[in-house]
Amino acid sequence: MSEAAVIKTTAGEMVIEFWPDVAPGTVENFKKLARQGFYDGTAFHRIVKGFMIQGGDPLTKDTKMESRWGTGGPGYQIKAEFNNKAHVRGVISMARSQHPDSAGSQFFICLADASFLDRQYTAFGCLVKGDEVLGAIGDTPTTHSGGGEKSRPTQRVGVESVKIVPAESA
Repeated sequence: MSEAAVIKTTAGEMVIEFWPDVAPGTVENFKKLARQGFYDGTAFHRIVKGFMIQGGDPLTKDTKMESRWGTGGPGYQIKAEFNNKAHVRGVISMARSQHPDSAGSQFFICLADASFLDRQYTAFGCLVKGDEVLGAIGDTPTTHSGGGEKSRPTQRVGVESVKIVPAESA
């Protein structure tokens, strides 16, 4: 039976359908972290208008850690599973550093076509419900981050929970 993720945010719910056929390890890692409650209480800490929203950093649970948001993870890294799925609006993919096998828990959801990411980031599912929520989060006002990118939300967009449910009931 296939499963889906229900991402409950302060802006509403989004439902993600997984692609275990092209990224089995990545899907299992995301599901494992979600079942452990790893994502509950985190936030979308990076929002780039017309590009993507990024979350999954455990450091975002603590506002005192804000200067380090974007650097947190589960304490391990997973192997990349680059595939032919296109990075288009609604696709969820793993965030990583320069090293291909450096993803852990951080993920991003595309707001638009980002084909320059294809086969360089592990796409592992897509939005099947909640496009208006994705759009609302993508429209969150932002300011410049420490690195100078205009991507730091001026108001917190929290992830209340990520639940793994049978796809049929999502």
